[in-house]
Amino acid sequence: MNIKHESSNALQSRAAKLTPLGVNSNFRYWGEGITPYLSKAKGGYLWDVDGNRFIDYRLAFGPIILGHADDEVNAKVHEEIDRAVLCAMTSELELDVAQMMVDMCPAVDMVRLSCSGTEATMHALRVARAFTGREKVIKFEGMYHGFQDYTLFSTYAPADAYGNINSPIPIPSSSGIPRSLNDLIITLPFNNKEVLDNTLRRTGHEVAAIITEPCMGNCAAIEPLPGFLRFIREKCDEYGIVFILDEVKTGFRIANGGAQEYYRVKPDLATYAKALGNGFPVAAFGGKREIMSIIGQGVAQGGTYNNNKPGVAAAYAVLKILKERPVLEVIAKRGQRLIDGLRSILAETGRPFSVNGYPAMFSFAFGAEKVVNQRDWNDTDKDFYLRLIEASIERGVMPDHDPREPWFLCYAHSDADIDETLNVMSDAVKAVR
Repeated sequence: MNIKHESSNALQSRAAKLTPLGVNSNFRYWGEGITPYLSKAKGGYLWDVDGNRFIDYRLAFGPIILGHADDEVNAKVHEEIDRAVLCAMTSELELDVAQMMVDMCPAVDMVRLSCSGTEATMHALRVARAFTGREKVIKFEGMYHGFQDYTLFSTYAPADAYGNINSPIPIPSSSGIPRSLNDLIITLPFNNKEVLDNTLRRTGHEVAAIITEPCMGNCAAIEPLPGFLRFIREKCDEYGIVFILDEVKTGFRIANGGAQEYYRVKPDLATYAKALGNGFPVAAFGGKREIMSIIGQGVAQGGTYNNNKPGVAAAYAVLKILKERPVLEVIAKRGQRLIDGLRSILAETGRPFSVNGYPAMFSFAFGAEKVVNQRDWNDTDKDFYLRLIEASIERGVMPDHDPREPWFLCYAHSDADIDETLNVMSDAVKAVR
């Protein structure tokens, strides 16, 4: 495949004068001369402004679970927006969405909607602080919980900046985060029971919440070690801490009931976005009735666009399809075939590697046969990974250019797409090794 870049480069030059980096999210910027600009997307494919077609494994950073511009989802959205787009009133459709979420998610008794994963985690933290009367929050290094200031710590920094593993240093991941928040955040390595236990012995009764993704959604989809999520559950019970499971990426993707169902663990609160709307702006947080019930009882939560009709209608359509069809089973089957094929191809590099995550959401890293946290991952060969991914993109298969981002699959990816991807990756390995 002969990839053209002229139109994308021209748009990048224009965009750089209008918006920082020429994009509307830092994650969309790949670099000068290599940042693609979109023309259209449908099913499992996208086309850039140069007319290049790609099998899309970015899937908008994970929201596209059915396929781009799914006809049924779009039809439901059109049906609803013909009646209204946004009103300062609640509709029955919102209640239908809430009911489906309660039915599908084991730990969810009550739900509130929002517009983005960032908002959902922000609201969940506020509720946890209000419920416990405490202020400190524990999060894990490399975990991403949106762009809100309270948890944007130790997400991207080099591992050597984090300090000793037994007493990590919380590192703000952006300028502009108030220094006073350092006193409210405790950052710890993922998958380390001993460090978590020791930290809680010292500060457990000051901690409002432990927030974690089930896997490291912005660090190569590194999974929890067996029993780690249950250990968090036990420790939260011991110290009266609210356990927040950030399912923005895993919710309605790795199982209909998300990681709660997959790992059989019940958090106190959970957050959702991405796959919930198949690309439309909708998010949610929910959990135990006794915790959620304090909202409106001295605890503020709101948002003008929380019940926007396009997002709510999309969520209704997505959840209905997930309930009625074996969507995630099909994705899991094809994703596992892709992973198995990639294992064989990656072995041809002669380099040690690890594959992490789930068939619907996975990644791999070179230079180590096992990685369990961001400190491990930081020591992997990210340059070789990038060279391999750039070679695959030049051949029409597009994972994310950022090695932290997982590969995502959707229902629209076909067996033929898996075959083409494996052929492309085989060629890419030969080209870069």
